[in-house]
Amino acid sequence: MAKTNAVFLVLLGGVFMSFVGLYMRLLSDANGFQILFYRSIGICLVVCFVCCLKRRTTPINFLRTIDRSDLSLGLALSLAFTCYVFAMLYTSVASALLILSITPFLAASMGCFWIGERPKRITWYAMCFAFFGVFFMVKEGQEFGNNLGNFMALLSGFCFAVMLVMARKRRNKDILGGTFIGGFFSGIFGFFASVLSGAGLSVLTSDFLIILWMGVFGIGIGIALVTWGASYVPAAEVSVLVLIESVLGPIWPWLLLGEAMTFSEILGGLLILGSVTISAFFST
Repeated sequence: MAKTNAVFLVLLGGVFMSFVGLYMRLLSDANGFQILFYRSIGICLVVCFVCCLKRRTTPINFLRTIDRSDLSLGLALSLAFTCYVFAMLYTSVASALLILSITPFLAASMGCFWIGERPKRITWYAMCFAFFGVFFMVKEGQEFGNNLGNFMALLSGFCFAVMLVMARKRRNKDILGGTFIGGFFSGIFGFFASVLSGAGLSVLTSDFLIILWMGVFGIGIGIALVTWGASYVPAAEVSVLVLIESVLGPIWPWLLLGEAMTFSEILGGLLILGSVTISAFFST
């Protein structure tokens, strides 16, 4: 695949994922576990379809190719998916997405100690500025009672970083199998948590359709396109390209629902986005 086409796929995937916050705000009654269950159905269906298309194989053969590394990668991703949902529910869309933007730095830190990939010095400096940005948002979140949501965003970023390091360790092998398992595991967790908590699986028809749409056209297609294109683009460039999700994500709820960003979110977000961008450019 030509690099230009790959860049377009990564950007398009980021645009699809940027609407997830808006979809979450449009829900009326569904709780986090129900969202997790129904969203995972869409994710699994889309990832399976894209993987079969990319590898030119059948769904049965695709499932047969899933190995132990896919399972471990999927476990980390399922935790990331789960925390992501609750981050969106318990803090603002802007805070959740901007805090998640530190994932490349978390991955760089883990990679240094886990697989021996030492980041350049500029990465460590940029990381410090990024964490200042997170501090501004978490500090304000404490004042507005968003502690749980901000913590979930940080935990989600940590789990995504674990997944990225695992993927990096696999070198050129795609992670669509692990992504499918991540959706499957999170769906199973959402199912049992919904049933055991007494909430059940019954949701409003409108909520069901929004969640399914979010799973298919938000996370599902988005992460599949990013994963597909990322195989042909340097990792540093990918980390910049996917920032389109964090840039556009807070804009949709603001334009359509009036959920504006606070000063701390703007300041913290600029520090994080600027740090990731500078670090990526100097890493090429």
